[in-house]
Amino acid sequence: MKPAVSATERAFHRRGSGSSVRPALPCVAVSVTPAPFGSGAEPGRWFGGRRTPGTLSNPRRPTRRAESHPPRRGAVPTLLIISDTHLPVRAKDLPAPVWAAVDEVDVVLHAGDWVAEALLDDLAARARRVIGVFGNNDGPGLRARLPEVARVELGGVRFAMVHETGQKAGRERRCATAYPDTDVLVFGHSHIPWDSTAPNGLRLLNPGSPTDRRRMPTFTWMTATAAGGALTEVHLHHLEPRKVV
Repeated sequence: MKPAVSATERAFHRRGSGSSVRPALPCVAVSVTPAPFGSGAEPGRWFGGRRTPGTLSNPRRPTRRAESHPPRRGAVPTLLIISDTHLPVRAKDLPAPVWAAVDEVDVVLHAGDWVAEALLDDLAARARRVIGVFGNNDGPGLRARLPEVARVELGGVRFAMVHETGQKAGRERRCATAYPDTDVLVFGHSHIPWDSTAPNGLRLLNPGSPTDRRRMPTFTWMTATAAGGALTEVHLHHLEPRKVV
C-alpha cells in the first residue's frame, strides 16, 4: 500500500537539493479561477513554431498570425510549459487561462501527447514560438513534424525536452547521465507535476496536464522566465475542475 500524502504533495513534487552552478527559485503554486468559456535536437529535430497553420480545432477562438505577433525585442524570455493535452480525447480545447498565457509568453514548450495535429497548428498560428516533442500517444503525422528529443538554449539556459523519463525512482540520476550538457529537462507522460534538481544541477520539470488531471486535484501547467543563464519565476498554475450541478 502506498503511503498517504497530502493534497499539496500530490499536486506538486517537492524540489530536490539545488545547485550552486545555476541557482533556480523555488516553484510557486498559483491558483486560477476557471474562466467561462537551440540549436537542433539530438536525436531528432526541434520545432520552431513557424509552420503554415492548418484548420483550427475551434474556429470561434480568435487566432493571431505570426506576422501580427512578433517577438518582443530586448525582453527577458518568458515561457509557458505544458504537456499531455490529449486533444480532443480528454478535452475539446485548452482552458482559457492557458490560451491567455500563450498570448503573453515568448515561447511555448509542449512535452508531448498532443494526440491531434490541430493543436500544433493552432499554437503555431497564435504563439510567438513553439517548441515541441511527440509522445507515446502521438501518431505518424505528429511524429513526422516533431522530434523525440528537442534541445534549445533560451536566455542562456540549456533546455532539453522529452516525453518520457521512466519511473520516479532514480529519475534524477538517470536523467543527469542521459542529459549531461543540459540545465533544465522538461518532460511529461505521468500527468503529475514534478520539480526537482539532480546532484549535478540538472533541474527536472513536469507541468502535469491542463486537460487530463487523472488523480491530481487540479489541472496544471507552468510558466517561467529564462535569463542570464538561470531559470527563475517558475510557477505551477492550478485550475480547479468544473463542478457539474
